[in-house]
Amino acid sequence: MAGVWKRTDRDCWVVDYTDAQGRRRRLFAATREQADDLLAEKIRESRQAAPPVEDPEITLRNYAARWIARVATGLARKTHKGYAEILDRHILPAFGGLKLRALHRRHIKDFLAGKRAGGLSKNSVRLIRATLSVLLSDAVDDGILLANPAHGVTRRGRKGPDTITQAERQRKIRPMTMNQLQTFLARAKVESSRREWTLFMTLADAGLRPGEALALRWEDFDEVGRSLNIERAVSDGEVKPTKSEARRAVDLTPRLAEALAQWQSAGELTALTTGTEPSPWMFPTSTGTLIEVVAVGKRFRLVLRKAGLPAFSLYDLRHSYASQLLGEGAPITYVAAQLGHARPTTTLAHYAHWIPRGDKGWVDKLAARRSEAAAEKFGTKSWHQMGSPAEGVPEVSDISGAGGGS
Repeated sequence: MAGVWKRTDRDCWVVDYTDAQGRRRRLFAATREQADDLLAEKIRESRQAAPPVEDPEITLRNYAARWIARVATGLARKTHKGYAEILDRHILPAFGGLKLRALHRRHIKDFLAGKRAGGLSKNSVRLIRATLSVLLSDAVDDGILLANPAHGVTRRGRKGPDTITQAERQRKIRPMTMNQLQTFLARAKVESSRREWTLFMTLADAGLRPGEALALRWEDFDEVGRSLNIERAVSDGEVKPTKSEARRAVDLTPRLAEALAQWQSAGELTALTTGTEPSPWMFPTSTGTLIEVVAVGKRFRLVLRKAGLPAFSLYDLRHSYASQLLGEGAPITYVAAQLGHARPTTTLAHYAHWIPRGDKGWVDKLAARRSEAAAEKFGTKSWHQMGSPAEGVPEVSDISGAGGGS
């Protein structure tokens, strides 16, 4: 049953219809023509095929169990594992017994604020909200919810419990100094195997993400052109596209190109001696499998302790590369391309602090160029030499309408 009628107590028209789920709806329009158009649109929508709702009163716990199994095939293994852990540890204990349709935006706001007050970091709270939002978006697609209550839990201009400021983001970036980096690499050459040392050199001199370096194959290395082709990464034992899902060519320093060439020759010599095929992977384990990032991180921290350096993270080698490259005056667009950022603004947001500042040479060049332009237009005399009182030209022009000027 659908129709349009005019309210007697208000100057508006009512659109009365039944949606695809069989629920009666009422909308309002200013004119009869607008109401008729709206009704026709809603009738078309209601006639479209809609997914049947098996259990409109399903609880979040039961829906989450079905959801996490359904999305397993479309997600990376690490992402799926993260969703499952967040559900079990945080979301289900709070909302598991609640009917999905009863979940309100206010519940989510209070929940996230409580997690932050309980000591969780902003990034952890952000991941919890993101997991809940993805689940609820699928519930909307399944016809159980009309809208996602996790969308817009923080109003624009108002900081939420998971809002990470620019200052906080930059405080997490701790690049090494030039001396610290050289100390680390020198110690790694003593404490680590040749494979580990070459891997650390690759991270330090190419600025790769750890997963990208571990997924390198020898076919990606161009010794003559001094470049690496980056098109994949390894995460939780799974090889997948890079974070930006884009391929890029990274320029190499001379010492890194030499180190990789020597490491390749050593691997080919070992294969020839043992009568085996050399591994296509650049940094495989002794059995030919891929190394896990966690294992590399442990070796990295061990070398740091042996070298007496602060507790940097493995990712800080990438931060060191970016900050030192910018410190040498490299254009932000070049650094972004080397790092694999889709937009230079991403690079700027993370590393603006390390762009050189305070060089008065730039403003001196600007002043000199403007002086040249002024000389070309007005001649070589300064402004107070353009005329003299004896010639009847005032040194400073009178202000129009000032009653004689002064």
